[in-house]
Amino acid sequence: MIEPTGSGAAPDRLRERRLLGRRRLAFLALTSTTALAALATLAMILGGDGFTVLDLAMLAAFAVTLPWTVIGFWNAVIGLALASSRRDPLRAVVPLAGLDDANAPLRGRTAIVVPVYDEDPELVLAHLAATVDDLALTGSLDGFDVFLLSDTQDPDLARDEAMAVEAFRRRCRFVERFHYRRRRDNAAFKTGNLWEFLERHGDRFDYMVVLDADSLMTGAAIRRLVRVMDQNPRLGILQTLIMGLPSQIGFTRMFQFGMRHGMRAYTLGSAWWQGPAGPYWGHNAIIRIDAFKAHCRLATLPGRPPLGGLILSHDQVEAAMMHRAGFDVRVLPDEFGSYEINPPCLPEFTRRSLRWCQGNMQYLKLVARPGWPPMPRLQLALAILMYVAGPAWLTFMALGFVQGAIGFDGGTVAANPWGATSSELAIWFLLAMLTMTFAPKICGLIDALAQPERRRRYGGGVRLAVSGLLEFVHGMILAPIMAIAEALFLARLARGRGLTWSAQRRHGQAVGWAEAARRFWPQTLVGCVVLTAFGVLTPHLLPWVIPVALGPLLAIPFAHFSTRPALGRTLARWGVAAVPEELAPPAVVARAVPLAAAVARGQRRRPGLQPVPAGGD
Repeated sequence: MIEPTGSGAAPDRLRERRLLGRRRLAFLALTSTTALAALATLAMILGGDGFTVLDLAMLAAFAVTLPWTVIGFWNAVIGLALASSRRDPLRAVVPLAGLDDANAPLRGRTAIVVPVYDEDPELVLAHLAATVDDLALTGSLDGFDVFLLSDTQDPDLARDEAMAVEAFRRRCRFVERFHYRRRRDNAAFKTGNLWEFLERHGDRFDYMVVLDADSLMTGAAIRRLVRVMDQNPRLGILQTLIMGLPSQIGFTRMFQFGMRHGMRAYTLGSAWWQGPAGPYWGHNAIIRIDAFKAHCRLATLPGRPPLGGLILSHDQVEAAMMHRAGFDVRVLPDEFGSYEINPPCLPEFTRRSLRWCQGNMQYLKLVARPGWPPMPRLQLALAILMYVAGPAWLTFMALGFVQGAIGFDGGTVAANPWGATSSELAIWFLLAMLTMTFAPKICGLIDALAQPERRRRYGGGVRLAVSGLLEFVHGMILAPIMAIAEALFLARLARGRGLTWSAQRRHGQAVGWAEAARRFWPQTLVGCVVLTAFGVLTPHLLPWVIPVALGPLLAIPFAHFSTRPALGRTLARWGVAAVPEELAPPAVVARAVPLAAAVARGQRRRPGLQPVPAGGD
């Protein structure tokens, strides 16, 4: 085990605890005041002529949406303020030793572990080779070992995987540090896979860097993680920001562009008040093995699946357990050499989101248990609200439709200091809530536009602004599609029906009309019903409903056209929604992305999906 070095750690920690306490009080004041103001404003709008049961139901549904919306808003605003006002915003929120000391020798032994399940072995090995080769270019591989931990169950894929690994051994330059094993069964899924490794090999290492099948990291990023763990012995988990790799698929480009420019400000703001009780996302992170083994073994939840049994979204529970044991869990809110492949199409994006939804809903059986410190309990609660907020918005809007249909008196002068009518106040209220909802994207775009170096990395201010506008439209279409999918899925979970956690699609695939119609006919039906009902019963509300209903109405063509190769190639040709690594790829990205594209071109055909031709990913 790595021992602490240096002196003065206790006074520094005490100062940080006091500062963190003041920040959390300030954040609580900001979020609670904002939420109460929003609730009070809605009460003014609805209660101009007294409250009905319907009014109270609308207030309750709206209240469920507020924590996620308000916290996201203030995270983004605080993060933008830090990014704009601090020369080194990272150090303002992550006071860790070793962040910049690139020449410090590494002392801990580190296992780079890659758990896989029915994945394309060529893609996995291509990313792994690029990562470890880059690690070798930045220094010695002494102190590192690489483990490919396979849970592959498909017999054909298992055979392909074994052959690919043999070929990989013959050509890789770190064969003496590369270890491969395949479990005959995938008991306990990814968690069981990692624990089997820990029980067999964990005592040989101080840390493990956990990568996903599609993860890619620079050698400098991995070395920084190890160095920071060496110099901060109370640090249990250190998570990096994970950036999407360049893609020529329209859907993927738009999604990851919005994530990319928005996540720095958002995560800076959240790290400002979360401090050592941050999130863990399950990969592209480093873990202190002895602490993890001692404190992070997961129990089986009572009851039957889908909400009982094995904990599927294990990462945030492991972070909570690590923090409960007295270790820090931190996220590094900067863009530094940590990548993944984002979903290639709307069906896969939806499937991934619903898997997370099922896992997060299991936290309902954990969040109220005694023994959690306040911050880990809050993290679990927010993970639940993340997937409840969208359906709550749908409920709120449905109740609003009923309210309008039975004769909401928008001309009533609401009880407010401005003497506005209920309709006038409702318009301003809606604009304010939309601004708060999209604040992470807005603040991220402002952050990128305000800094010359960041503008250049995105291809210039004009291209960045145009891409931001198109991505905003993309997000407006996507959000209600996902809210309906999550609402329907929560209803399935309530009936005891969940999803199986099968292998992810990671390659570029064009979605056929049949697949799009099969997956998204419910959204289309909802969009048609909503527009028809409002048009017949409350036509004066149509201008406010159309932007929300348009996404579900267009779900099928959106799923199809957003993966059309021609669209992706056109966006790439013009640099629209390009991430910085597309315009100036680091060496590790320049090597890995063409290999992944070659794998994508040779993939097996799946029903309803056609491989994107050359250049599609």
